[in-house]
Amino acid sequence: MTQLCDPAQRRHWLGVLAQASPVELEQHLARRALPALHWLRRPETGLMMVRGRAGGTGAQFNLGEVSVTRCAVQDDAGRLGVGYVRGRVVRHAELVALFDLLLQDDIQRADLLPALIEPLAARQRAARATAGAQAAATRVEFFTLARGD
Repeated sequence: MTQLCDPAQRRHWLGVLAQASPVELEQHLARRALPALHWLRRPETGLMMVRGRAGGTGAQFNLGEVSVTRCAVQDDAGRLGVGYVRGRVVRHAELVALFDLLLQDDIQRADLLPALIEPLAARQRAARATAGAQAAATRVEFFTLARGD
């Protein structure tokens, strides 16, 4: 019997899938048998307002808009898979929704977490660490000397 998955865990895999390469997701999907599916919401692209904070802690302000593609799929067991991705890549949103649906099944989740999600998450963390190290290398420390007048 399939139980409800942990919301924090689901949030994690949705984030990892949304940042993954559609090509890599496509390769993993080719090895899977999909259940009977019903598209509740075919992929559609729209705009979403992105908000920011001055200095990371100040008052919120509207930074700008970003393209987002979303879709939703359901299987015969009633599980609902959703996909939201930045940009206009329709197939990427479909893949995220399909994997979200598969990951809600206990058997599929036991296989997909170590085979797909954990390696993708590790590569994404490594890429962020590399980018952070490159940015830190260009950091400039400014200081002021007080004149003794």
